[in-house]
Amino acid sequence: MSRSANSNAVWMLLLCTFFWGACFPVGKHALHEVSALTLVLWRFGVAASCLLIYAVWAKIRVPRLTPKQWLWAIMASIVGVGGLNLCLFTGLTKTDASNGALIMALSPLTTSLMGTLWQRKLPHLSAIFSLIICLSGVMLVLTNGELSRLLGFEFNQGDQLIFVGMLCWSLYTCLTQSISRWFPMIPFTLVGMMSGTGVISLMLAFSAEVHPWQESLAISSWVLADLLFIGVFGTVGGYLLWISGVKQLGAATASLFFNFVPVFAVLTALIFGQSVTELQLLGMAIVIAGLLLPRILGWLKQYSAVGEELEAAVEHEVEAVIEAVVAVEPVIADAVVREK
Repeated sequence: MSRSANSNAVWMLLLCTFFWGACFPVGKHALHEVSALTLVLWRFGVAASCLLIYAVWAKIRVPRLTPKQWLWAIMASIVGVGGLNLCLFTGLTKTDASNGALIMALSPLTTSLMGTLWQRKLPHLSAIFSLIICLSGVMLVLTNGELSRLLGFEFNQGDQLIFVGMLCWSLYTCLTQSISRWFPMIPFTLVGMMSGTGVISLMLAFSAEVHPWQESLAISSWVLADLLFIGVFGTVGGYLLWISGVKQLGAATASLFFNFVPVFAVLTALIFGQSVTELQLLGMAIVIAGLLLPRILGWLKQYSAVGEELEAAVEHEVEAVIEAVVAVEPVIADAVVREK
């Protein structure tokens, strides 16, 4: 992997987590006027339409896959795309955004554990330490520095639903790395959006309490903008950026950036007019430091290795010069004696 490709992947994952972080306050605002099923249906409907138009315009063809590969891709999309969004937005109607963001912040640790079990490998100590630092920063932000709140954390029904959604997303992240090798990014994401739309439509068909058409006609322009943002940027842009980042950096490394989601959620809340405390800024700094820790350690090791190589080269050159001087000294002494 080249450094430029890795740098591009980092920026893609940062932009992706910004979109997803903004979806928390934006989605919470939209849920005041629409139900969770209607919101998710809007999200996947807008996303699937955008991707389909782009695929037709760019003349992107769906590859020929075996029935087993199709089943694998569709099931992964239903679990990851449909499961996450359904559990997340349904859970947000029954719990606050802080609990939801805190639970979703467990995704990197869960993904890392799933990845190591899948590959039968142990995670590096630096990665574990980085996860611990990031998670501590997230907890500091979301608990407002109150240890009693963390120790007394109780999972209500909404918390449980978001926890299930987090597990779905972790599994999807691991599966994406292998699926993307034989299924191009755009068609695979389109399959994910269409699979999510199908699942939600099926659920709406058996739900007599939710009326998405009536809700959609009654929404305000502000909530309509919320739904379009979630569909276009929080879904199409987010998933494409995420899949690209996972393909380049791997599931375990990409999952570390998920800790930026609550940080960007706080920044978006600030744009919405909500205050940000010094404790929240401190928590964001801890998260960023935790993400940068493995890179900093790598840079230190690299510079340390370069310094050792340079020192060894200088010592070698000095020794060579001394040997040359010692070898030439008798000749010079003999020449001096002859001149006398």
